Amino acid sequence: MIIEVLNTLLLSMLVVTALGIARMRSLFPVAMMTGLFSLLSASLFVLLDAVDVALTEAAVGAGIITVLFLGTFALTSAKEKTVLPRRALLGLGVVCVTGAILVYASLDMPHFGASDTPVHNHPMRERFVETSQAEVGIPNMVTAVLASYRGYDTLGEVCVIFTAGLGVVMLLGARKKAAR
Repeated sequence: MIIEVLNTLLLSMLVVTALGIARMRSLFPVAMMTGLFSLLSASLFVLLDAVDVALTEAAVGAGIITVLFLGTFALTSAKEKTVLPRRALLGLGVVCVTGAILVYASLDMPHFGASDTPVHNHPMRERFVETSQAEVGIPNMVTAVLASYRGYDTLGEVCVIFTAGLGVVMLLGARKKAAR
């Protein structure tokens, strides 16, 4: 009973936050509110026993994205520059070509919910379904697989993302020094 009340409360807060973001016109409060939205989403994922998704949402959504927003605000000017119509059309063309490539690539994907997908036919599937909760003690099977069976792989992915982020920060810092 209390879980349903908490889920409803968090979902209501998410809706109110999203409507608040949509109505704001200043970018700094929007950046702060999107961080709040990510933290609320992470809390909802914890209540749904998806701790792995909650950690990702908290780290990326509330942490990295908010820092990137604030860094972008520091690197840009307050006035918007006018864009030539040629460049706008070029940007539109790039977006359309990228969208067409993504749609074409998605045509090869298995249909949603199909029982003959590769993930349903994998030989380890039944072992994970039957024994993951007993072996690991985590009620969510996806979290059990990511946190236990694939723990080192997940740690490696986190290290790669951290290194890439550090490289971007170093490049932006070098660009800022060159501008001085």
